[in-house]
Amino acid sequence: MGKYGEEGDKLLFKILNSGDCFSGITDEELSERNAVKFGVKACEKGLRYDLTVPFARFVVQHRNEITFPFKRYQIQPVWRADRPQKGRYREFYQCDGDVVGSNSLVNEVELIQIMDEVFRRFGIRVCIKMNNRKILSGIAEVIGEADKIVDITVAIDKLDKIGLDNVNEELRSKGLSEEAIARLQPIIMLSGSNREKMEVLKQVLGSSDIAMKGVAEMEFILDRIDKLTLNAELELDLTLARGLNYYTGAIFEVKALDVQIGSITGGGRYDNLTGVFGMDGVSGVGISFGADRIFDVLNQLNLYPADSLQTTQLLFVNFGEKEENYLLPLISKVRAAGIRTELYPESAKMKKQMGYADTKKIPYVAIVGENEMNEGKINLKNMLTGEQELVTVEELIERF
Repeated sequence: MGKYGEEGDKLLFKILNSGDCFSGITDEELSERNAVKFGVKACEKGLRYDLTVPFARFVVQHRNEITFPFKRYQIQPVWRADRPQKGRYREFYQCDGDVVGSNSLVNEVELIQIMDEVFRRFGIRVCIKMNNRKILSGIAEVIGEADKIVDITVAIDKLDKIGLDNVNEELRSKGLSEEAIARLQPIIMLSGSNREKMEVLKQVLGSSDIAMKGVAEMEFILDRIDKLTLNAELELDLTLARGLNYYTGAIFEVKALDVQIGSITGGGRYDNLTGVFGMDGVSGVGISFGADRIFDVLNQLNLYPADSLQTTQLLFVNFGEKEENYLLPLISKVRAAGIRTELYPESAKMKKQMGYADTKKIPYVAIVGENEMNEGKINLKNMLTGEQELVTVEELIERF
């Protein structure tokens, strides 16, 4: 609790204490019906919200065994008490990659390369959006609302979801003055190439030291990326804020270009996440791929490799007990050669077994009856062409 900001605390699944969850709670407190207060006393446990905070705890716990900089990837399910809708799940898989114990921005450059390479291999066209929390802090400072940085970032992060008018309305509701909101508009709506945006930022935010640090970090990353060949477009986007409060430097988000869906990857630099566990000054940077959303994109664009969907390559027809006994050791041999093979589980009619192979798009069917057993051969049928040939086990393996 408290590590993901207000939004995170709302979305954290809390588990009622085992046994009497009301012990230690007075009737007065119950009649107050204050869910937050009740949750603090009645729920000591919760479901994992993300992989980054538990990773920070792991780093602190094992600080004496870890060699820094420490790199790791981790793939696990996480849970959010959210309203399920397209692209939003209550349980989903995150695939995280992080580097801790290094301040070098070369790590950010490598993470951009990882994101680019992953989506290149998937065949998904993406835009990698980048911003810097120091620039956002500088903006809050320059418009005279430095203490409202969290409110500002949470609001402008929703620009593409709720539109400019609603973002401004949310800023008003958080107590920002009309003057501050007006000064924010040209920054939110900034356009042009990455370098042109950087030049405007230098002029507009020149009076803020923290913003200039953020600009310098951005330029470092852009200078390195210019020397590389990226498949994806890298875009500087000042409305990108990432809802989580623990980011302190560069922040990233990946958008799929051919499908309407939220971000499919996100991440950034966090300077002191381990501090909450009593180990200050350890900087980290990481990204998180949302596996389920990526699957949604692959489904919509029909990008799964054809062979990944063909689970079985070869089906053996079942004629009865005698044939079963003959085939089982033979099938073991075929499987040992790496061929994905199954035996139809019962001696059903031939039409039914062939229909099964057809529906499951199994490319080959092996027919072994009395004659084939006597000859030590397999009648191999290509389901696409209808061709059949008699082969030995060795020849069958060779074919595949």
